[in-house]
Amino acid sequence: MYSRTEMTIHDLAKIIIEKAIQKGVVIALAESCTGGMICTALTNISGSSAVLDRGLVTYSNAAKKELLGVPDNILAKYGAVSAETASAMTRGALVNTSAASLAASVTGIAGPGGGSAEKPVGLVHFSCQKRGNIPVLEKHVFTGNRDEIRLKSSYTSLAMIFESMDS
Repeated sequence: MYSRTEMTIHDLAKIIIEKAIQKGVVIALAESCTGGMICTALTNISGSSAVLDRGLVTYSNAAKKELLGVPDNILAKYGAVSAETASAMTRGALVNTSAASLAASVTGIAGPGGGSAEKPVGLVHFSCQKRGNIPVLEKHVFTGNRDEIRLKSSYTSLAMIFESMDS
């Protein structure tokens, strides 16, 4: 039985690639705080080109708007680190990637600076959506240093991708 904590990122990426090939799933990624780590985990696996269409690193608000179509009003009202922005990022990845049947996004504060009382370091919002379905959203506040937060964020996003392939 699959558990989110039982395997390495490499093992999780491998079973995602295998499962996506079997199911004909094509993936698009929109990453902010992970800076391409999720895409790297998938492309480290042979065969990933059959299922990974693209990975966009949209670190700035301008990139989120220009590449993913995240509306100004969402960024102004909720901020870049929010469920609303994560959802808009996923939606934009699907809208702009006709081949993709599943998209995932991540946006957060990896630290060590940039946090606040309302949005502390370690706060990360995730979205994963199959085309035609509503997005699955998660919010976590991870502990650790910048590298640990980014690694935990990448793992969580991969777990959501894996789980979404069965929904």
